[in-house]
Amino acid sequence: MNPEDLKALATMKMPFGKYAGRVLIDLPEEYLLWFARKGEFPNGRLGELMALALEIRMEGLEGLIKPLKRSS
Repeated sequence: MNPEDLKALATMKMPFGKYAGRVLIDLPEEYLLWFARKGEFPNGRLGELMALALEIRMEGLEGLIKPLKRSS
C-alpha cells in the first residue's frame, strides 16, 4: 500500500456496472466481496484498487482515506 494507491481510492470512480461513477472507497463492501468470491476482480489497476479497497474496509481503515477525499 502506497500513498498513490490511497489517493486513487479516494478519487478514482468505478467505470462500469451498478455503481458506475461512485468513488472506489465508497463501493459497498458486499459488492467488493462479490468480486472476491468470484475470484474475478477486473484486470489491471482497477482490480488492484478494488481489492485494496476491500482490504481497507475489512480492516476498518477507512480513516486513512477520509483526509484524502477532503483534499481532492
